[in-house]
Order: sequence, then C-alpha cells, then structure tokens
Amino acid sequence: MSTMLDPGPHVDPMVPVLATVTRRWQDLPDVVTFEIEAPGWSGFAPGQFNMLSVFGVGEIPISISGPVSDPGRIVHTIRDVGPVSKALANLPEGAVIGLRGPYGVPWPVERALGRDVVVVAGGLGLAPVRPILYELIENRLDYGKVTLLYGARSPRDMLFATELAEWRSRLDIGVEVTVDRATEAWHGHVGVVTSLLAGADFDPAATTAFVCGPEIMMRFGANGLTDAGVAPGDIFLSMERNMQCAIGLCGHCQLGPVFVCKDGPVFDWARLKPLMAVKEL
Repeated sequence: MSTMLDPGPHVDPMVPVLATVTRRWQDLPDVVTFEIEAPGWSGFAPGQFNMLSVFGVGEIPISISGPVSDPGRIVHTIRDVGPVSKALANLPEGAVIGLRGPYGVPWPVERALGRDVVVVAGGLGLAPVRPILYELIENRLDYGKVTLLYGARSPRDMLFATELAEWRSRLDIGVEVTVDRATEAWHGHVGVVTSLLAGADFDPAATTAFVCGPEIMMRFGANGLTDAGVAPGDIFLSMERNMQCAIGLCGHCQLGPVFVCKDGPVFDWARLKPLMAVKEL
C-alpha cells in the first residue's frame, strides 16, 4: 500500500517524485538552505543539480550543495530572485515539493587526484562547489595543495560564513576571501575574486581548477588561470542557462552545439571558451 510520499516506481524522467522539506535555515536575508527527503534517492555526484517544483508556481534547476558522503541528505541552497525561487525559499518544514534528478555532468573530482586544486567561487557560486570542498577535506591526503578563493559583494553577503571560518582555521587548505565593497569592520582583501589568483600557491602544471559564479567572473577567472599557466583542459566551469527539461529535449539551454543540462553544466575551458566568444550565444 503506497503512502502520499511513496508514489511507486518512478520511470518517467519528466514526472517529479514527491519530496518533503525536513529542515530549513536562513543563510542570508535572501538565501535559504533546506534539506529534503525523497523516495528512491540514491545519491549524487558533486556539481549535479535537481529540478525542484512548487506545485502551481513552476519548476527550476537548483544545484545540490550538500556532502556526497551522506547520500541520504538532499541539500539545496536557494536565492530568492524569482517567482519559483521565492516560493521555494518561503516553504516551511514539512512542505511537499516536486523533485526530478539528479541531472548533469558533475565536477570531475577524479581528475584532481594527486594534483593541486584551486576552487574559485563568487557569490552563490560557493553552493555548487561546496560538495567538492567536502570531498577534498574528507580525503585530504589524496590531493596536493588545496586553495579556495571566494568573493562576495560585501562581508554581510558571505555565504556559509561559519564553514568559511572553519575552513580558514585549517592548516591543510588555503582559504582567501575578498569583498567588492568593504564595511568599516572589514580588514580583509577588497576587490574581485580573480584578484586573489596572483597570491595563490599552486603548481600551474599540476593543477585542476573548479570555477563557479557569475558568468563574467568565470570568464576572467578561467583566463586568469590560463595566464598563470594552468591548461584550459584542467579548468572546469559550471554554466547556467535556461534549463527546463533537464534531459536535452526542449532546447532552451542550448549553447552552440551543446545542451547545458545534458552535456553540462560542468564544462572544461578548452571546450567552453570558443562557445563563449560567440556574441549572443
């Protein structure tokens, strides 16, 4: 006998399963993180996303921001910027939503084994790379030098501030933080996140980089890394486009010859740079 949250076998990728919000907390005035439970969930890979729907409002893609090592937890971090994200951000614990996923090409963390790792994140872009950071820390001896460069608009806009402080206190990873606009109480770096690259400690010939944030920031970040000597094929970016079906059927997220939902959202810079050079693509 099935229950409300046990709809039986799920075979149609376009039909969501019912998921329950089990925990939620306010990260920032406009950013919420919540955990959900869904029947049949078997885990995800860092960088993948789910399609979350609020019935009667709509559906949007949201990156998974929790740890891979705890497969029972489905964690999403959402900024209130539109009708669907606003509805999601305002859901109480116990609310039921629709979930499809996980989808997408993940961050190739295995490519970083034995190498230095540079993670560059701007704003909410810290959420999609957060699973990578968990992985790097949990398996720290499998990697070389690990560096996180994070930029926020202001000190008040820093995401996951408690975790950032914990990571900065570690002796086995380097964490540098910058803000675009400082407050009187801020005594750290001021400037765009890519300005931190010059002081980062890594071997360009043996570095894998993961970059996530606003598109313009990712372009400058990828170019800065290549200028430092990192091979374009070792730089990975997570793209955002208007993903609606998540399985490469509707074409809304097409970027030249690729579909961001199916062929991405993670691409290496060698593949992505020529596409991003085309105007209006």
